[in-house]
Amino acid sequence: MMFPEYRPRRLRQTDRFRSLVRENYVSKEHLIYPLFAVPGKNVKEPISSMPGVFQMSVDNIVNEAKEVFDIGIPAVLLFGIPERKDSSGSHAWIKSGIVQRAVEAIKTAVPELLVVTDVCLCEYTSHGHCGIVVKEKGDVFRIDNDSTLELLQKVALSHARAGADMVAPSDMMDGRVGAIREALDDNGFEHVPIMSYAVKYASSFYGPFRDAAECAPQFGDRRSYQMDIANSREALREAALDMEEGADILMVKPGMPYLDIIHLLREEFTLPIAAYQVSGEYSMIKAAAQNGWLNEELVVYESLMAFKRAGADIIITYFAKDFARASF
Repeated sequence: MMFPEYRPRRLRQTDRFRSLVRENYVSKEHLIYPLFAVPGKNVKEPISSMPGVFQMSVDNIVNEAKEVFDIGIPAVLLFGIPERKDSSGSHAWIKSGIVQRAVEAIKTAVPELLVVTDVCLCEYTSHGHCGIVVKEKGDVFRIDNDSTLELLQKVALSHARAGADMVAPSDMMDGRVGAIREALDDNGFEHVPIMSYAVKYASSFYGPFRDAAECAPQFGDRRSYQMDIANSREALREAALDMEEGADILMVKPGMPYLDIIHLLREEFTLPIAAYQVSGEYSMIKAAAQNGWLNEELVVYESLMAFKRAGADIIITYFAKDFARASF
């Protein structure tokens, strides 16, 4: 008996069926909103290369945190710009540091909001690198990995003592997840998880962030400790090492240019995967929308859906507030 060729109905053409058969979805509950804390009072300084994003003093950071929580975003990621920078980034771990004060203020005002802190030295060092710089012959320099680990332990511990719910080391030093886990555990913070920037590429998409965090390197670049943009198998090795050292969440940064890497990690690991939609991605979409070249709301939705489709569980994005207010 011959059967006619089967042609599946195009259920996705109608709204009634689209939600029923949709494979992925993205919600404001999947998002983390980055914030930039600076010294002073009543400061809300626009970042020229990131329209709609601001450097804010702690009082305004608290107001922003309240707004973020009220519209249903579950978490913020805190970066800090200190009052003073030096070669070791010492203001990164002092009790009265800008991030430490911001964490305490947010947790007092909005205790249910999850506060994640970036653990790195680049915003705090006078040279703009993520670790201790050792000068060699001529213009040659290297980062002293092991001495940097000791400082990162201090930073993470100071954040946990201030009340951070989670720490996120972004420095890409070898062994830093294990070192931070050890420091947290030894001081009674076994409950504080680590979201590791496990796969962080030496990307050109970070330009606007370096304006926001005032952390551009004063010499050289970060390619000796961030990942080569040509490598994908290396991402699996880096993520595996961080998982073995105690990472609770694995992050891929940047996001959109590295959807293949997000998918690789999703196929290999059962830990939650985070994607960081970085400043360059944000600013490009903003600029195109301001010129009328695309529909910002729809492109943001599509880009966030791409992260979910690739396998991300968590998305760090400067569009979090815009997305939370939108209706799709």
